[in-house]
Amino acid sequence: MDKELVTMRNQMMLFVLFLLITSKYFIHLYDDDCVSILHVNLSLLTLTPLHLNTSTTDDPSTTPGPLYPFGAGDTVSSRSDDGSSPPITLEQPFVYFGKPYQQIHVNHNGHLTFNAAFTSYTPYRFPAFSSRDLIAPFWTDLDNRRNGTISYRQYSSGSVLQQATQDINQYFPNLGFSVNWVFVATWDKVPYYNTFGTEITFQVVLIAGGQSSFILMNYGEIAPTTQNIQAGYDTVNSIHYFSIPGSFQSNDTTFSYTSNVNVAGRWAFQTNATTSTTDGPSTTPGEFTLHPINS
Repeated sequence: MDKELVTMRNQMMLFVLFLLITSKYFIHLYDDDCVSILHVNLSLLTLTPLHLNTSTTDDPSTTPGPLYPFGAGDTVSSRSDDGSSPPITLEQPFVYFGKPYQQIHVNHNGHLTFNAAFTSYTPYRFPAFSSRDLIAPFWTDLDNRRNGTISYRQYSSGSVLQQATQDINQYFPNLGFSVNWVFVATWDKVPYYNTFGTEITFQVVLIAGGQSSFILMNYGEIAPTTQNIQAGYDTVNSIHYFSIPGSFQSNDTTFSYTSNVNVAGRWAFQTNATTSTTDGPSTTPGEFTLHPINS
């Protein structure tokens, strides 16, 4: 950053400090890739860094909020309404409630399927008792033709595996789990259909190691909508299913703040053959915590 920019920034900081002291409101200052939030108390002024909800690095420690790394190195799906990725061959099988799958589809309307692409933009409620295995972090009518990016990537080594190992062992203690493969699909700032200007950011992360498999659903900024949304997972005949609170609730934006693992905006599920609809982390799915926006 050159001297003129430093000088301008310092002047802006002094101006904002004056506003804070006189008004006691929250002011958001944008600096490169992070946001600094100044909290004012009558006798105390603190500066707390808060990262933005995007990342293009491979280091999970720099990834904001609950999101895993995405961007650089990802495969970007086509710009198409109600589209899908081509079949993605998995570097190792992912066991989904007893079924080992070798391929997956990233469907643009917020879900993953295994045997074939699924273009449906109208969600149905879980349990659906259908003939399809479905992972739906945010199933609704989305449109990436003009804005937003849908991308995906597989990892078999590196810091992402270390982060996933740490997360799973924290959420599912006493497993001694070691990750050897991770798949991350990200919808970054994708708008709702026919509602350009809205932005929705979320992820689904598939994690595998040994005979165990897990899913993380991560939520960034979620714009309100009157469209129906179904978030969770469902299996053939709904032998296993879960619906995240907020599904089918109009204008619900709490996905970014609720959790079943005490991490705002993240839901975690174990999906190997030994689990049932009620198995989960130490905080059982179905019991969730709400993290207020200013907490």
